[in-house]
Amino acid sequence: MSTRASGSLLEWARAVQAIAQNGLAFTRDPFDRERYSRLAELVTELLSSQLEIPPATARALFAGESGYATPKVDVRGGVFEGERVLLVRERADGCWTLPGGWVDVNDAPSEAVAREIYEESGYRARAVKLAALVDKNRHPHPPGVHHIYKLFFVCELTGGSPATGDETDAVDFFPVRELPQLSTGRVLSSQIERLYQHRLDPSLPTDFD
Repeated sequence: MSTRASGSLLEWARAVQAIAQNGLAFTRDPFDRERYSRLAELVTELLSSQLEIPPATARALFAGESGYATPKVDVRGGVFEGERVLLVRERADGCWTLPGGWVDVNDAPSEAVAREIYEESGYRARAVKLAALVDKNRHPHPPGVHHIYKLFFVCELTGGSPATGDETDAVDFFPVRELPQLSTGRVLSSQIERLYQHRLDPSLPTDFD
């Protein structure tokens, strides 16, 4: 299946899954609940068939999703030393990314990005500017199951030392214009370049969409 085709399929799956999830959140009719549950199961069956993954794997993609369906929130921190940017290497794919991850419940986004930087790189940092809030689907990331908003922060080092984490196996600074192979599901070279521009000129307005 081509990237374009899989992207269209995942977009469709997200939309139908959201309808089913919202219906299950609000309906009081037992027959409607049965219909929405079946609709969610049809999404699982389609993904399993078209993506050639086990049904259990397809079902797990949306496991735990309940209540009104909303986008997930991912934070990424841009820490710079001169013309170099801090990157971590993901154990999952062996590629590099800005440190970051999901925002936990009760976390402020600035707290979440500082925590992720520390857990993944060993460095302490603080967020100084929200440089961009983007819809992942509107940027050339590989297709993914979830609808995700990505928050990119310019951050400043406050301490710590390089250390790997549970999800990372290397930490280093790289020239902004000489980046290693990136984990493009997490970050794009154009996004790192834009963060660097915000680092050089804090007066730039926050990017969005």
